[in-house]
Amino acid sequence: MDRLILFILLGAGPGALYAGLAQSLVLTHRGAGVINVGAGAMAMWGAYTFYGLREGHLLLPLVYPGLGGPVPVVPAFLLAVALSALLGALVDVAVLKWLRTSAPLAKLVAGVGLMLTVQALVVLRFGGTGQTAPQVLAGGSVRILGGAVPVVRLEVAGLALAAGFALAAAYRRTRFGLATRAAQENEAEAMMSGLSPRRLSLLNTTFAGALAGAVGILVAPMTQLDPTTLALAVVPALGAALIARFTSFTVAAAAGLGMGALQAVALYLQTLPWFPTSNGLPMPGLPDVLFFLVIAGALMWRGTSLPDRGAHIEPRLPPAPAPRRVARPTAIGVAVGAVALLILPFDLRQGLVNTLIAVIACLSLVVLTGYVGQVSLAQFAFAGLSGLVVSKIGIDLGIGPPWAPLLGVAAAAVFGLVDVLPAMRVRGVHLAILTLAAAVALQNFGFHNPSWGAGGLGSPVSSPVLFGIDFGPSGSFPLNAAHPPSPLFGLVCLLVTALCCVAVANLRRSGLGQRMLAVRSGERAAAAAGISVPAVKVTAFVISAFLMGVVGVLTAYNFGSVDPANFGIVNTLVLIALAYLGGISVIKGALIGGMLMSGGVAATIMEDYLGLPADYLLLFAGVSLILTVTTTPGGIALAHRKSRNGPPAGKEPGRIAAVAEAAG
Repeated sequence: MDRLILFILLGAGPGALYAGLAQSLVLTHRGAGVINVGAGAMAMWGAYTFYGLREGHLLLPLVYPGLGGPVPVVPAFLLAVALSALLGALVDVAVLKWLRTSAPLAKLVAGVGLMLTVQALVVLRFGGTGQTAPQVLAGGSVRILGGAVPVVRLEVAGLALAAGFALAAAYRRTRFGLATRAAQENEAEAMMSGLSPRRLSLLNTTFAGALAGAVGILVAPMTQLDPTTLALAVVPALGAALIARFTSFTVAAAAGLGMGALQAVALYLQTLPWFPTSNGLPMPGLPDVLFFLVIAGALMWRGTSLPDRGAHIEPRLPPAPAPRRVARPTAIGVAVGAVALLILPFDLRQGLVNTLIAVIACLSLVVLTGYVGQVSLAQFAFAGLSGLVVSKIGIDLGIGPPWAPLLGVAAAAVFGLVDVLPAMRVRGVHLAILTLAAAVALQNFGFHNPSWGAGGLGSPVSSPVLFGIDFGPSGSFPLNAAHPPSPLFGLVCLLVTALCCVAVANLRRSGLGQRMLAVRSGERAAAAAGISVPAVKVTAFVISAFLMGVVGVLTAYNFGSVDPANFGIVNTLVLIALAYLGGISVIKGALIGGMLMSGGVAATIMEDYLGLPADYLLLFAGVSLILTVTTTPGGIALAHRKSRNGPPAGKEPGRIAAVAEAAG
């Protein structure tokens, strides 16, 4: 018991990070009505800014000017917090200001763009490796129950609790706090009372940026200063904020510290002799699984009572026009693609194969987000699971095509069904939070597990041989097959992509597609018209996961192994960014997004022929996502739409008309 208590005390450091980020999330939601999944990235920016100042440099976007020497600790801390506050203000002015009348999912996706942009800027300057974060608070340790506990962990936990009580008191007793609460509860009445929601949003988002930056600076020495750790710390912080209903600072602080204690308990269990091991090491990823369970439980418990800011405003979503012609464009596209696969050099042929696979991934978002208005941040987790099934049953059991691909796709669809069960009680934004937690848990507990996952070196995949013919990238072909990938494998990918495009087009024109649009337009109105909203959402998730299962199978065969790096959360974030940029509600947008994906045709030309670093693609994805969400919600594919051709991009048809069309 003494060792368990010591572990819990050691968990006060990460718990303070989760508590601080949870309070930052509450601040942003109270002031701007946004669930900012980029809060962890803002903490990372503050930590890297402080690191740069202590090294004698000022961290700015794309530049790193010298300051003539290291800045002392206190001035560096204050300046880094001030710059973090400035980042929060910039996010509000440049992004959130233009999304006040947008759908909640658009605001969530803007946070994804913020995360990608900050990560890209950090990677471009510091690379993907970790740095040693400088200390702010004094060191030393105290003896508790026979063990040494660093004082700094207790100090940051105390500061996190103090911040929670201070913010709670400020928002209950000051005019600013009362005005923010009034705007959160009823923005229209607050405006009629003379309050300025815009000004309140700016101030709250500025405070949220400062708080996130401060907690990132203080806790970075206890974790790791790299482009991923602090950014993904938002997952347990979201769990704490959910428990606090995005309203209570004290509950958020306590829940964040509780998440840190839960993580410490998981680490303690890994030290016990009975804990399962893999290759002599404890099974990884248990804390992430526990975080996922907490978030799922909070959503099931709080689902119907979670606040929904700005419900009086008609949300704007990109239109999803039904395709008028399918057969002719498909035939032309297949013909052009086949010729390209036969004549292009091997590098562009590989880029085209990657593009075709990415198009299917974008189609999964067309179904889920474009048709139903839901967002999943676990798309590549579904794909990775499918590829892993193909790898394991192929190598261990000797099962190849067609059963291995079918079982892989089925596994992805089943996991999508299990992951979306809380859809019975919650809506799109909160489902996105759930899928984010699921993706992180599956990546760390599943893919990185040497026993049943891919481990650190990847899991090999047998070449797809059917009827004695090798359909894989290394298979033989009579034309232009000197270097992989084989044109035959490209033709297989082309055929599968064409079939998926036709299926999604027919889905949009079907009765199920009409019901999906009705649910997207208004869940209550759809339910009143006799549409089963949970059934429609679950069906959309399963179809989307099925498509990502196809992506996983093709990716596994394409690379000859299942590498966790190809199925990480960043891949999903980039997918969402480029799918939005292309046009997330139409098939044409999926084609554009697929061309822009990493390793695709556009990226291959950029890297191999123009000499631009691949890291710039991440920056391009983040900035493009923010610009698309704020200026052209319909993406490139719908940018040409005019009012005479229907509602402009970003305007949703009336709820009554959409529901009537689906019900009729």
